[in-house]
Amino acid sequence: MGAPQQVFLRDAMRRLNMTRDAFSSRIGVSRRALDTWLLPEDSQECRAMPEIVERFVTEILGSDDATAKATQSVYFAPTSTQILFEGRPQLISVDQFSRDSVEALFRVADVMQPIARRQKISRVLEGAVLGNLFFEASTRTRVSFGAAFCRLGGSVCDTTGFTFSSMAKGESIYDTSRVMAGYVDALVVRHPEQGAVAEFARATHVPVINGGDGPGEHPSQALLDLYTIQREFSRLGKIVDGAHIAFVGDLKYGRTVHSLSKLLALYRGLKLTLIAPRGLEMPTYILDQISRNGHVVEQTPNLVEGLRGADVVYATRIQKERFADESIEGYTPDFQINQALLDRACGRDTLLMHPLPRDSRPGANDLSTDLNHDPRLAIFRQTDNGIPVRMALFAVLLGVESQVQHSMRDATWRHPAFLGPDDAIFDGID
Repeated sequence: MGAPQQVFLRDAMRRLNMTRDAFSSRIGVSRRALDTWLLPEDSQECRAMPEIVERFVTEILGSDDATAKATQSVYFAPTSTQILFEGRPQLISVDQFSRDSVEALFRVADVMQPIARRQKISRVLEGAVLGNLFFEASTRTRVSFGAAFCRLGGSVCDTTGFTFSSMAKGESIYDTSRVMAGYVDALVVRHPEQGAVAEFARATHVPVINGGDGPGEHPSQALLDLYTIQREFSRLGKIVDGAHIAFVGDLKYGRTVHSLSKLLALYRGLKLTLIAPRGLEMPTYILDQISRNGHVVEQTPNLVEGLRGADVVYATRIQKERFADESIEGYTPDFQINQALLDRACGRDTLLMHPLPRDSRPGANDLSTDLNHDPRLAIFRQTDNGIPVRMALFAVLLGVESQVQHSMRDATWRHPAFLGPDDAIFDGID
């Protein structure tokens, strides 16, 4: 099999586009047995999958012509050749992805899970240096990219803000990019101007990843969001096709929403409900792109009605730093997502997400902290998933994804079983 059984089984379910119930029925085993095979290997409940089941699943994948047409095998072309930006292994926009290449990247992310959980170590990027160029404030994105690179054995050089960069002296994007390419082996760039990161990418042949370009895109965030939705849906017995996704908040400047909605448009039969204050609606060009794929798109200012029946509620904060002269109309306390609203409008298996940071100050009207103990809240599992997804991006863009599995060894330090005081065992809900 090569890959761990958890990776093998998740990939098979993705390729067959099946829930756990449908997949267990297809291969003739109980749902309980399948669940024990999918648990992390260090779980006391994890069980080894019989070899005969592995052979049967392999036969199904090899003979299912319909699957081959709908979602091509992730084992064919190297993933890096599927997500090129103008012929280079760089990530600037989610428009570079097809459904096949998304699934291929997620298979690599699955392989990365034991490293992200601090159970295994890999040094496939030993000697490589990452340049984190953040011309705009960041905590999660900057640190998680750095952590992901370090967990693969690389090292990181950071810079934050225009004040501490040569661009404050008038240096062009082209010159900055070309100079940095002489120092580092990969670049993550965040810039307040839409399109600026693409300029960085065009000036160099080293891998460049867009860490957010103003109100444009945030592709790695969208990928970890979709990865989270898939993993949570697997636990809940759902698939992405046919899901109802509700986006709430600043949809005009919220670049995470722009990127995620375009990624979701690669799937089939979605219902997207867009709930925004007046003046902060989704840009027309994004609406046009997702509507072309035949999805149902509804816009409403009514929070309660918009959330009814949603499988995923994706909340965003108001991006005040991108405002010019606009005023925020209709963003009142009634617009806040809190425990009472969620209980009134949503079901017990609704997934509640937020790209963070959320504004927890009184009167901010962002995602309420009274939801912190609600099991539907997935924001911390969401941020945790940023590490394996960003590790997968580095491995793919630097061409080492096939080496990771064979390079792993056990971690020797004491790693936590629980990441937060209210958490379940680290990712033990698989």
